[in-house]
Amino acid sequence: MKKAVALAYQNQIDEAPRVIAKGSGETAEKIIDIAKKEHIPISEDPSMVAILSELDLNQSIPPELYQAVAEIFAFIYFVDKQEQS
Repeated sequence: MKKAVALAYQNQIDEAPRVIAKGSGETAEKIIDIAKKEHIPISEDPSMVAILSELDLNQSIPPELYQAVAEIFAFIYFVDKQEQS
């Protein structure tokens, strides 16, 4: 069954990225569809989704996940720059 987790980070507000949506099956498909419609880059990493889906909604990611999530945000930044070129 497909799973999805959406993260958000607001520089001036959030201490760390936080989980803003998560789900499996139909809910995961809706999260992915919204991301695609909004042109939000999607990183497919089943192991990361499994870890992040254990967090509560609006919960900030714990420090031990900072490195892994930083890599996801670096990927998103790279994709955004490529699309702007």
